[in-house]
Amino acid sequence: MSQREKEQTIALSAIFQAAELVATLAKTGQIDNDGLKPLINSILLVNADATEDIYGGQWDCQSNLALGRRITRQALGKERSSVNPDTLRYALSLIHLESKLQKSPDVLSALGQGISQLDRQKAHYEDILHENMIAAISGIYQDSLSKLSFRIQVHGDSRFLQQPTIANQVRATLLAGIRAAMLWRQLGGKRWHLIFKRKSLLNALEARN
Repeated sequence: MSQREKEQTIALSAIFQAAELVATLAKTGQIDNDGLKPLINSILLVNADATEDIYGGQWDCQSNLALGRRITRQALGKERSSVNPDTLRYALSLIHLESKLQKSPDVLSALGQGISQLDRQKAHYEDILHENMIAAISGIYQDSLSKLSFRIQVHGDSRFLQQPTIANQVRATLLAGIRAAMLWRQLGGKRWHLIFKRKSLLNALEARN
């Protein structure tokens, strides 16, 4: 396995972590803040010295993405049937939506401008998961990615999805998933790799233990 494949598993883990968090949130109205925080932080980290730094650095990256690593291992291995079908659908949809984003310079520009403004807003709040920060990130998703022809359809309990706070969490988590999908593409990841390079990606994932 290559160093590039090891880095790709970081991006994949983040994609699957975002997808799983959205699936759970839509069904239960609950979200794991420990799993969400490193994903939201990654949105603001545009430039990093190493791929691991995007999700907390060499020592924290694995624990920060533990949920995503587990889901990725299941999805690529023999336990695929144990993965929530919505999680798989969201993960593939994030990769597809990000590919659409790359072909839409105006939307990409709007996304970049929104994220640059986020950094200034962050200074006003002690916690990046503050309700106002999540609402701001949700707004960026609505002003950019929601303009594309392809949209991710989130299925769950309407009692939760109709609540503004939860709807904001869903969109903010999806934006974090797009950040991860962007990283996956930048590292050379392709959708077909999830089928034809499963074994090498699994080996790279295990090598990070």
